[in-house]
Amino acid sequence: MRNITLKMLRLFVVAVLTDVFCASSHAQNVIVSATRVIGTMQSTVFEADISSSVGFSATAVKSPYRVIIDIADVNFDLPAGAGRKAGGLISSFRYGLVEERKSRIVLDVSGPVLIGKSQVVPAKGKKSAHLMVEILPTTLENFKLTYELEHPQDSSVAQTAAITPAAAPPTQTTRADQRKVIVIDPGHGGIDPGAVSLSKTKEKDVVLAYGLALRDILQNSPNYKVVMTRESDIFISLNERVKIARDNKADLFIAIHADTVDEKDVRGTTLYTVSDKATDAVAEALAQKENRADVIAGMDLGNQTKTVSDILINLAQRESKNQALYFTKKAVTQLKSFVRFTGKPVRSAAFVVLKAPDVPSVLVELGYLSNKGDEALLNSTEWRSNMATAMAHSVDDYFGLEIAKLTSN
Repeated sequence: MRNITLKMLRLFVVAVLTDVFCASSHAQNVIVSATRVIGTMQSTVFEADISSSVGFSATAVKSPYRVIIDIADVNFDLPAGAGRKAGGLISSFRYGLVEERKSRIVLDVSGPVLIGKSQVVPAKGKKSAHLMVEILPTTLENFKLTYELEHPQDSSVAQTAAITPAAAPPTQTTRADQRKVIVIDPGHGGIDPGAVSLSKTKEKDVVLAYGLALRDILQNSPNYKVVMTRESDIFISLNERVKIARDNKADLFIAIHADTVDEKDVRGTTLYTVSDKATDAVAEALAQKENRADVIAGMDLGNQTKTVSDILINLAQRESKNQALYFTKKAVTQLKSFVRFTGKPVRSAAFVVLKAPDVPSVLVELGYLSNKGDEALLNSTEWRSNMATAMAHSVDDYFGLEIAKLTSN
């Protein structure tokens, strides 16, 4: 396994922004009524009691070292002297309105830090809602590297918060061979047939046939190098599938499945990206079915502590998921005139094969073998060919800007 990559280090400053930064229409009525600093020099948590949930962002900056928490316009009802003394990594903090409809809490910290868990915990019973931000120490070298990469001229939190990676094109991979590496992963295989229809159609067979059709189309392009996790009826563990993607430094990982569900009328294509929590019960059930076979391999993060390693993996997955979401947007556009989607064309679930932290990964549920209409399509060579062509166009769209740059050089 590789040690911490430059890409992962770059995530320290940008990806610590929470996903919940947003304006709240009732924010001006929100009151911060109490604060707490809990912890040690190894881990410090800042908490603020708030009258109701509100969006916020948190990021670490330098000169001097601080953690800046931006909140939509709130009122502070704190006792005199609040923030003069704190504890752990936080020496003091201050707060107030910084511009129209935006408040800020600034935590003065003892040195370079990264942000661990940060969230607004909703009110429960007699306990009020509270904002919490966990702060962890990091090395000066790591902090400097990430800060200089992400903030070459300006440390403005507002600029950082304006980043919308979900709408951004993929980042370019640097390698001698500039072709984009696409790993196609037909699910199951060998002793594991996957789903089996009432008429005995096996998932492992139809997804392999589709995967090979997609491979053949993509290989005709000089822009892509295609790697198959399997090209025949063999069993590949989930660990190995993820390892193949990472070992090949894949620019895109496409897992192919065709499952069954209890509801016979459910049919259509669905695209999945990774999530810690599935978007619905069907997604979660499918994820659990796939995950029973294996668990994801670990990562070698050198001398980093488990806490820091977990955060790095988390942050890397966030960027990779954003890229995967960008791909699904392109895929839906290409496929919508050809295929029938389920009620939600794009969903998320905790599929193990999508968890390579540094590889944008999607799982394509081609259709459901529990539905006779979908089964007929999945067994159709013509349909698989047309579906593969549409997916190849999605790949072209996803890498379009970078491919244009490469071919123009």
